[in-house]
Amino acid sequence: MNKDVFVGFINKELKAELESLKVGRFEDKQLYKFIDRAINDMKNSPACGTKISKHLWPAVYVQKYGITNLWKYDLPNAWRLLYTIESDEIRIVSIILEWFDHTEYERRFGY
Repeated sequence: MNKDVFVGFINKELKAELESLKVGRFEDKQLYKFIDRAINDMKNSPACGTKISKHLWPAVYVQKYGITNLWKYDLPNAWRLLYTIESDEIRIVSIILEWFDHTEYERRFGY
């Protein structure tokens, strides 16, 4: 039996932020398309991103969300999308935690 695969957001605010990109400036609309493509890729293959080693995880993700895994999806123009994967007997859910440009990504990870 194949499991159903879903993509969700860590909270309603993040989903609303994505929706707001659709009607923003050209760069916002472009970022929306990049994220939409990532969501489709995650629906087809939840592990399509790069798995991040546990010792590199920003503490905020563990403290705030209690994650047990962390994945990075490289978007065009050096943007990054971070997500975690949860599953049970019947479904797999990729949960988007946040996205940011490369500078913010490096700041979050302390590079």
